[in-house]
Amino acid sequence: MDILIKPTLKLFISFAILMFQYGNAERVPALFVFGDSLVDVGNNNFLNSIAKSNYFPYGIDFNMQPTGRFCNGKTFVDIIGEMLGVAYPSPFADPNTAGVKLLGGVNYASAAAGILDESGQHYGERYSLRQQVLNFETTLDQLRTMMGRDNLTSFLAKSIAILVFGSNDYINNYLMPSIYSSSFNYNPAQFSNLLLNRYAPQLLTLYNLGIRKMFIAGIGPLGCIPNQRATGQAAPGRCVDYVNDILGTFNQGLKSLVDQLNKRPGAIVTYGNTYGAVGDILNNPSTYGFNVVEKGCCGIGRNQGQITCLPFAYPSRRAFYGPPLDTYPLNIQQMTLIH
Repeated sequence: MDILIKPTLKLFISFAILMFQYGNAERVPALFVFGDSLVDVGNNNFLNSIAKSNYFPYGIDFNMQPTGRFCNGKTFVDIIGEMLGVAYPSPFADPNTAGVKLLGGVNYASAAAGILDESGQHYGERYSLRQQVLNFETTLDQLRTMMGRDNLTSFLAKSIAILVFGSNDYINNYLMPSIYSSSFNYNPAQFSNLLLNRYAPQLLTLYNLGIRKMFIAGIGPLGCIPNQRATGQAAPGRCVDYVNDILGTFNQGLKSLVDQLNKRPGAIVTYGNTYGAVGDILNNPSTYGFNVVEKGCCGIGRNQGQITCLPFAYPSRRAFYGPPLDTYPLNIQQMTLIH
């Protein structure tokens, strides 16, 4: 399997595609997707940003059509939608995302976006977590007009929100001291707590707006992505251990946030163990159909990971059906069965 994707994020999309198992699930009316380039389906096409993937080889396995997805084909959210029988949520920034299209959900994700507003700002415009939640409120205003307040409450309670944040706060902020001052102002533990303290209020806002079911993905082993291997901070073939080590506090804290959210009435919130799942791929690549895990598919520079795929360059299932080690405390299928 060859996955053509922004090299710094290639392994995470790979993990998602490989990790989802198909199964029957209770009808979910809509998916609302928040995140970064792992799940962006074209929002950045409409923004003044250099973080775009609206050219080949992106989309080469998606009807030979680049869409703004940072991969060769589908994102893991596309696959979740197929499992649940929900159409691919359209990008919020697309002017055509209106009317009946909203009834299947909306994708607010934006490449280079982070939990912090400033993360990824060197790429230009992007919708940060805070802005994505504001954009969601705009969608709710339209839906409320279409279906009425009571019907909207029921609709949102049955829908699922997927959130994928945090990677850019590290690779496009904390780990870029030449551009951002965060690593001088915070030690790793303090920075992870800063992220969690900014994340939590936005999750509560989604709950207060009516979302009851959330799948919140943790951060994968960023020290193993081509972009970080290309820094030369680790021996050839090795991951950058320091980068991986500083992520533990954030992931554990995010899992604790899930526990806190699940104490609220009606809340059904799940933590996705991205770190463990991607680690399994790295340790057992042939099991998942990979021969190379330390290089990007179509980037350039060391490890083909210093610059993203150039135009015309050549190039999971456990989260849906898995045990608590992968998705805590429930998997997505179990989430859909709870009313």
